[in-house]
Amino acid sequence: QVQLVESGGGLVQPGGSLRLSCAASTNIFSIHAMGWYRQAPGKQRELVAAITSGGSSNYADSVKGRFTISRDNAKNTVYLQMNSLKPEDTAVYYCNAKRSGATYWGQGTQVTVSS
Repeated sequence: QVQLVESGGGLVQPGGSLRLSCAASTNIFSIHAMGWYRQAPGKQRELVAAITSGGSSNYADSVKGRFTISRDNAKNTVYLQMNSLKPEDTAVYYCNAKRSGATYWGQGTQVTVSS
């Protein structure tokens, strides 16, 4: 079992920044891939960004150039730095981990971009 705890969400004005954190209950060296998904009201959950144990990353087209995913193996934590936020980035953001064929989710953290 892998437990994931997100933090760092909140209310921010358009153009602002937030950094989300996802703390894992286990050594993330053993986790093949970790990522961030988001779900806006009335919409399906979508991949925002993902990073592998080797450090390769990929992003949704809508966030390329604005968001950066990173991992700190010593702290068992994955981060999502979000810059130049837009109202359409408003959603619940979920941390995701894949290990040994199983998928794990955090409880989610709300991000609201509004003036």
